[in-house]
Amino acid sequence: MTTAPPLTLTVSDEVRALAPSFTHLAVEARGLVNGPSDERSSALLDKAERRLAARLAGRAPHEDEHVAAWRAAYSAFGAKPSRTRNSAEALARRALGDGGLPRINLLVDAYNAISVAYLVPVGGEDADRIEGGMRLVRAVGDEPFETAAGGEPAIEQPEPGEVVWRDDAGVTCRRWNWRQGVRTRLTEESGSAVFLLERLDPMPLAELTAAANELADLVERLSPGAEVTVRAPA
Repeated sequence: MTTAPPLTLTVSDEVRALAPSFTHLAVEARGLVNGPSDERSSALLDKAERRLAARLAGRAPHEDEHVAAWRAAYSAFGAKPSRTRNSAEALARRALGDGGLPRINLLVDAYNAISVAYLVPVGGEDADRIEGGMRLVRAVGDEPFETAAGGEPAIEQPEPGEVVWRDDAGVTCRRWNWRQGVRTRLTEESGSAVFLLERLDPMPLAELTAAANELADLVERLSPGAEVTVRAPA
C-alpha cells in the first residue's frame, strides 16, 4: 500500500509580518472511519465545556489573553473581531450559552472539544478534497469561497488583504479561522483529514503541542486503526 505524502502547509511572508508570533501544528489522519455524533463524542464536548469554565473562572472568553491576541490580529487585517470572532472564541461563547456546543460528527466534535478546552482555534479539513497544498495568505479579493446562503450553494470572495487559508482551487477558510468552506469540510464520509491548531503569543508552544497530541489521541480512539501524525510546520 502506498502512503500518501504529507500535505504541504505554508505561511506567506505577508501573514508572518502581520503576526510574527503565529505558529501552527497539523494533525494528519488517514484511514479514518467517521460517523455521526454519539455518546463518546458528546461526552468529550461536555468535558470540554467544564474545562473551559474552569479555565475562564467566571471571565468572558474575550478576556482571555490568547483570545485577546486573536482579536488584535483580526483588527490588524481589517476585520471587526466583535462581529467576526475567531473560531475558538465563537465556540467558547456557544459552550457557555444555554444550548451548549453543537454535535456535528465524530471528527468535528473531537476538534471542537480540543478548541474549547484549550481556547485555541482548530480547523479540520477533508485532506482528500484539498487541491495542491494549503497556504495561509492575504487575499487578493477574487478568490472563490464556496459556502451556502439560505440553504443554497453560493460563491463569495474575501476582502482584499483578508487573511485566508486556500488551496489551488480557492479559499478553504475565511478570515484566518472564522468560517470554513463547504468544499473541504469534514463529513461522515471523510476518510482522511488534516486538523490545524493555531496560536499566537502569549499561548506557550508547549500548550499548543499538548492540544495537538490530545487531539491525535482522540482521533485514534474514535477511529481505531487510523494512521495519525502530529507535524510541525516545515
